Amino acid sequence: MSPDPSQTGGPAASAARALEFVKEGQVLGLGTGRAAAAFVRALGARVAEGLQVTGVPTSIATAELARELDIPLLSLEEAGRLDVTFDGADEVDPNIDLIKGYGGAHVREKIVAACSEQLVILVGAEKLVDVLGSRGKLPVEVLPFGEALCRRALAQIGCEGELRRAENGEPQVTDNGNHILDCRITPIDDAAALERDILAIPGVLGTGLFVGMADAVIVQDGDRVELRHRAGAS
Repeated sequence: MSPDPSQTGGPAASAARALEFVKEGQVLGLGTGRAAAAFVRALGARVAEGLQVTGVPTSIATAELARELDIPLLSLEEAGRLDVTFDGADEVDPNIDLIKGYGGAHVREKIVAACSEQLVILVGAEKLVDVLGSRGKLPVEVLPFGEALCRRALAQIGCEGELRRAENGEPQVTDNGNHILDCRITPIDDAAALERDILAIPGVLGTGLFVGMADAVIVQDGDRVELRHRAGAS
């Protein structure tokens, strides 16, 4: 049986609500992280019941989970344009702008989202913030060759970065073969401008800022699930 939002809590309830966006025959972007994994599991249950959809995963971990659940997958090149991408976030502001990347998949997630007609975000209420940057961290993926330059340039614009490390102490390597600098930030006055400044640094592959990209957010707050749309989004 598919998850029932009235009988399940946490990410499962949000995932069940997200399934309302899914239609037969669609191509779906499948995000990375706890909330996205809950959606993939809920989608897998629907696929087992006969729903025909195809997924484009944003990480190796998501691809492995989708295959375990027998969800058909395509590469981004094979898929072309996607109908809806479902993902989580680490911060969501009142405009439904986001910070992502605590899980390290933000560059692929942004690429897949940019290829999608809609981006639907699933979060717990604790991820809601008044201003982006309130949690004090912005992930930035960088080429290992340019890491030193990126760190110096980021510090010059007030985003001092610390290399993210794996449990063994070695640099954490993304699915793209790159490193992540976790930048210490304060609440951001102009997220779009900060994004432009960071992307202008040679060696930067992408930031965790998702400005103007999400169309809707599904918020799980205890037993209550709320759907919010971006102003002007369809």
